[in-house]
Amino acid sequence: MPHPAPGEPSNRTKYLTLAAALLGWAFDGAEMGVFSLVGGPAMRDLLQGESPEAQGIWFGVVMAGFLVGAATGGVLFGWLGDRIGRVRAMTLSVFTYAFFTGVCGFSQEPWHLAVLRFVAALGMGGEWSLGVALVMEVWPNRSRAFMAGLIGAAANVGFLAVAVVGLGLLALLSRVENALAALGFAQMSIDWLVANQGWRIMMMLGTAPALLTFLIRLFVPESEKWQQEHATGSTKAWETRDLSAVLVALAGPALMIYVWSGPLSDAVSVGGSRLLAALGITVVGLAIAMVGYTFPVRRYLRRQAAMSTATDAEVLKKTLGRMMLGACLSGVALIGTWGLTQWIPRWADQMNTIDSIPAKEYAGIVTAVGAILGTILAAMSGDWFGRRRAYCVLCLTSMASVWSMVFCTNGYGPTFLAFAFLVGATTASFYGWLPLYLPELFPTRVRATGQGFGFNFGRILAAVGVLQMGPLEALFKDKTTIAGIAIDGGFPRACIAMSFVYVIGMALIWLAPETRGKPLPD
Repeated sequence: MPHPAPGEPSNRTKYLTLAAALLGWAFDGAEMGVFSLVGGPAMRDLLQGESPEAQGIWFGVVMAGFLVGAATGGVLFGWLGDRIGRVRAMTLSVFTYAFFTGVCGFSQEPWHLAVLRFVAALGMGGEWSLGVALVMEVWPNRSRAFMAGLIGAAANVGFLAVAVVGLGLLALLSRVENALAALGFAQMSIDWLVANQGWRIMMMLGTAPALLTFLIRLFVPESEKWQQEHATGSTKAWETRDLSAVLVALAGPALMIYVWSGPLSDAVSVGGSRLLAALGITVVGLAIAMVGYTFPVRRYLRRQAAMSTATDAEVLKKTLGRMMLGACLSGVALIGTWGLTQWIPRWADQMNTIDSIPAKEYAGIVTAVGAILGTILAAMSGDWFGRRRAYCVLCLTSMASVWSMVFCTNGYGPTFLAFAFLVGATTASFYGWLPLYLPELFPTRVRATGQGFGFNFGRILAAVGVLQMGPLEALFKDKTTIAGIAIDGGFPRACIAMSFVYVIGMALIWLAPETRGKPLPD
């Protein structure tokens, strides 16, 4: 076995780091995908007697809360990773999302589920940024594209695993009931656990990743790049008191969720003035979140600039601009995923007319398989064609696949599943490109925080997008004809409207620096 180059981590270090991170991302994907699969049954269980519209609103609220939690976790745990080290912070993040996902299975009210999903998402958002920083710092520059592809693929393997486990649970639910009875569970408890397709059991299985924390702490060494920064004393410039601004900033996303799911949730259908009010409040909420979430970084940069050379200070000034740019590029991808792809299982369930066919599980499986392929190809295309050209093509193909699915499917069946595969491959492909590109924008001292904000703040933008699906479905509730093709009202027409977000991405990417062929910044 060849020896590593001078200054390069050993092969043992590289592969242990990669194994732990890939497992973490796979569980991340499972945590993200589980609610898409069980959210419908969970809302029916927790909102018995309520209308489908009320259940749909709460479905969006829980998803939006999860996205906001992931955005917050990306900042909090990214800060922690830059302050105390990648490995220790990643251990805490995995334990957080594993424990609180399992506790979701004990929810008695929809708001219980929303709060617990928010807390679980703190850890999930943190694990993404920490794992990416750790792997990209440990593996050599020539491996970055392939590593980025594996990152995206691992998360989608988690999506796939959730769909397969859900399918198996449905088939074995009667056996699960018998097993619980044999273990001495009361019939009332058994009925509670298996009701509505056993969604509580699926959530409780989310505690499994907690075992990964032992692997991380025992076997994964700390990033040498971070250790070098720590030795210089630069990590001490991250101060705990700065995090208070992040907690205050949560008021912004909370306000947006309230506006679009509460008294103004029908703004689109009842009048333009209320819609303008909702949009105005959304802008204010985003501003509050942006100021608060960037506060720890701005404070850190000021301290560092005071101690740095003029050249170093100039480099640090670029960080905030790149964080905003990363957030916008990530936001386009995340709005596409959470505003479109994540709703495909629910759409399949609505269209399916045969109760014995697990439509949403099959839809989840084919989109996940497509996503695994798409993420690997997207990361490699960043090396083949350049970062900017690759992103532009991903936006174009994503928009085209969404339109193709809407125009070419008129019911659940093989054609629908084929297009679900295509949409999964294109819209999820960004999750191979983003782990490749975002670490290349930031130096080691702020990499976890910078890319954590860049990727995860995009989730707040996605939360806004998710909350628009209900109003858009109401606005486009009637069937229409486009180019001679009949399009169903509701979700299909809302999909077409939402897909225009990719046009924004095609324009934004040309404002970003091209980083192909350049080493990771120190």
